[in-house]
Amino acid sequence: MAGGLRLALAVGALALSSSVWAAKKVDLDYHVRLLPQSDQAEVRLTLAQGSAVRSLDFDLGDGSHYSDFKADGEWQLTPGKTARGVWRPAADKASLTYRVRISHGRKNGSFDTRMTPNWALMRGDDLVPAAKLDQQDGIELASRLEFELPSGWKSVETAWPRIGKNTFRINNVSRLFDRPTGWMLAGHLGSRRTRLGETEVTVASPVGQGMHRMDVLTLLTFVWPQAQAVFPRHPGKLLIVGANDPMWRGSLAARESIYLNSRLPLVSESGTSVLVRELAQVFGRVNDKQHSEWISEGLAEYYAIELVRRAGGMSDERYESLQKKLAKDSQKVTTLRGSQVNPAQIARAVLLLQELDQEIRIKTRNKRSLDDVQRGAMHLESVDTKEFVQLAESVIGEPSKVLDTELLQ
Repeated sequence: MAGGLRLALAVGALALSSSVWAAKKVDLDYHVRLLPQSDQAEVRLTLAQGSAVRSLDFDLGDGSHYSDFKADGEWQLTPGKTARGVWRPAADKASLTYRVRISHGRKNGSFDTRMTPNWALMRGDDLVPAAKLDQQDGIELASRLEFELPSGWKSVETAWPRIGKNTFRINNVSRLFDRPTGWMLAGHLGSRRTRLGETEVTVASPVGQGMHRMDVLTLLTFVWPQAQAVFPRHPGKLLIVGANDPMWRGSLAARESIYLNSRLPLVSESGTSVLVRELAQVFGRVNDKQHSEWISEGLAEYYAIELVRRAGGMSDERYESLQKKLAKDSQKVTTLRGSQVNPAQIARAVLLLQELDQEIRIKTRNKRSLDDVQRGAMHLESVDTKEFVQLAESVIGEPSKVLDTELLQ
């Protein structure tokens, strides 16, 4: 017995030491220096121990936004329509430095992201492009992001936890390579903050851009309990950023963050809300595949209506009027399939999802709803049309008549 106990203790100690070894952390620091005079940011990645990483293989898009690469170790740039850059760090402390253009223009003269002499509205996804990480076994990268602001610029906002004045902790448990994704804003800013549930919410915009920050917070406060009931997620932070024209007159969700053009009404004449739609995108995190964009876009638009309705912000008459508009807008739609769906297809997807919700409620005697399908889709890494049908039918307990339609073929 004593020998068996000693063996068990030895095995346990070995396992403990292995777990400690496996948790060895190596610092990866991102330093971003904003350069409004050249519409660029200088980005520096610094590994405290370069030997911990065999390589980082970056996806540089068409390569036109990145330049001036300097590396400790080996740097290999492959230009082309899908440019790539591979960094093999030097063994000791190693850095990779490059410049990235901030402003991304559109053909109509508007901007997806923009830098001016007084502020910059950007995406972390552009500052540090996606990369394939090949690292040594037993290594965990501990990442931080620090901004160096131009003289006179007051502050910077991201959706990541702040650990210093202009410094943030980057930790994405679903990714091996922690990089600072999501919307970011720096410069002369106005902001409003509140706490909703377990989430710190910040609404920020450059001074003078006409952002109705308190209106945004009020609408979020109004629908938040309904959103929490549907989406079992409690992010630590949510950042909403906005600016006026010539920024793109639209809205777009990113990781724990939302962009809104400040000219957009928070609730449209039809009763839908761009803010609530993007909130559903942030919380829902449904990733579609194989020409099934109707799922993520349809669910987001469905909940943009449903959350406002459940919160008491839409009368029955307004809801019926909206149904008629959706039907009119989508009357010529013959299929929902496609890698990029149009507004008419989204309208038809909403009607289909409403019919599916009714079917689920009737067949389960009101014990289940589309909310259960949404929550199931959240737990999948990605979902296509066939998998969505299977998920819905598992909630119903039998085949769905609503989803047996040529729209999904």
